Amino acid sequence: MASTLAEKIIAEHVGREVEPGEIVVTGVDVTALQDGTGPLALQQLEELDMVRAVNPGKTILFMDHAAPSPRKELSNAHQVLRSFARATGAVASDINEGVCHQRLVESYASPGDILIGADSHTCTSGALAAFATGMGSTDVAIGIATGKTWIKVPETLRVVVSGGFARGVYAKDLMLHLIGEIGADGATYMALEFTGPAVERMTMSERFTLANMAVEAGGKTGLFASDDTTRAYLEEQGRGEAYRRLGPDQDADYALTMEIDLEGLEPTVSAPHTVDNTMNVAAAAGKQVQQVFIGTCTNGRIEDLRIAASILRGRKRHPHTRLIVTPASRSVYLQAAEEGLLKDFVEAGAIVTGTGCGACVGVHGGVLGDGEVCVATQNRNFHGRMGNVKGFIYLASPATAAATAIAGEIVDPREGYLESQG
Repeated sequence: MASTLAEKIIAEHVGREVEPGEIVVTGVDVTALQDGTGPLALQQLEELDMVRAVNPGKTILFMDHAAPSPRKELSNAHQVLRSFARATGAVASDINEGVCHQRLVESYASPGDILIGADSHTCTSGALAAFATGMGSTDVAIGIATGKTWIKVPETLRVVVSGGFARGVYAKDLMLHLIGEIGADGATYMALEFTGPAVERMTMSERFTLANMAVEAGGKTGLFASDDTTRAYLEEQGRGEAYRRLGPDQDADYALTMEIDLEGLEPTVSAPHTVDNTMNVAAAAGKQVQQVFIGTCTNGRIEDLRIAASILRGRKRHPHTRLIVTPASRSVYLQAAEEGLLKDFVEAGAIVTGTGCGACVGVHGGVLGDGEVCVATQNRNFHGRMGNVKGFIYLASPATAAATAIAGEIVDPREGYLESQG
C-alpha cells in the first residue's frame, strides 16, 4: 500500500502498514520536556513509581521558557528537571543552551524518528522528516519511562507550493497566508506534508518555520521529505551519519491537497487575537507599535537574524518603539556575534537578550503593558500570550518586524527598507 510520509514513518516503527484513523502503540526515538510542562510530567512518574528514562541520551529536559528564571517558583521547577537528569542520565539542556525546538533540530531529531515533546511546537522537527508532535505531559512522561507511546495515525493534508518568493516575502508570510486560508482548525489532527518545486528549493530555516507553525492550523505535525538540503544541514551540525533519504510514495492517498503559488504573495501579518486573523501588511500599515520582538523557535535562527540586521544596519529604532532580539540557541548567538549582527542590533537601539523563549511566552523578557502593541516573529498572538491580556500582538516576518521597529508603526518592508540588503 502506498503511504504518505507520516504513515511511512509510523509503519516503520510498528513493523506493518498503517491506515489513517488507526490507533497504534509505537516506540519513540526522542522525548523532550521543557520547564513549563516538565515538572508536571516528572511528578506523574514519581506518583507511578516510574522515575526512569529508558533512553536517557535522547531524553532532553529543556530550561528555555524561563531562561534565566525570573521567579523562585520557576527556579524550583528548574531544580526538578536538573535532579531528574542527575538521577536518570537524561540530558539537561540548561538556561544557556536555547529554545527546545531549535536545539532538537540542531542536535537530536533525525529523518525517520518519532519524537514526542510536552510542547505544541515540537512539530518543528518534522522539517527533518521526523514524525514530531506535541503531547500532554503525562503521555510524554510515559514515553520517557517506557520508550513507547500511542498515536492515532493522522490523515494528511498535502501542501504543494510552486513559484518563488518575491523580494521582501518569506516563509513566515507563506505560513501566515496558509493558516489564514484554511483557518486555525483547518487541519485538526492532520499531518501537513509540504511538497512541490518551491519546497524543494527552500532552505532548512524556511522549512523549520513552516513545520513549526503546522500546529497553528490544528496540525498534528508538519513534514518534509529529506533531501540533499537535509543532508547538508545535518552535516553542518556534525550529524551527517543521521541522514537518510525518506519521502512519501508517489501514489499515496491524501485527505486533501492544497496548492499555493508564491507568485503574488505579499508580506502578511496576523492581527490580534488569533493566528488565522491574517491580512496583507498593507491592511495593517500605520498601526502604532510600542514593542518589536525578533526571535523564538519560529524565527530566531541565524538566517532570520541576518534578514533583520540587514534592514536595521545603519538605522535606529523609533524612539517610541522598544526592540528586543533573542537568538534561538547558543549556536545561533555565537554565530550572530561572529558575523557582527549583535553589534548591528545594539547600534540600532535593540536589547539583545540571552537565548531562550524570551518575551514570546509572557513570563519575562518583554511583558507588554496595558494597551501596548507588539509586532513579533513568534507563532502565537492569543490573549495574554506576552504576559498581559490587555496587550495586542501582530505576527510577522523578521523583515516586517525590523522595518516596523524603525518606523514605529507597521510598515511594508519593501517600501524603502530593503535597499541595504543588496
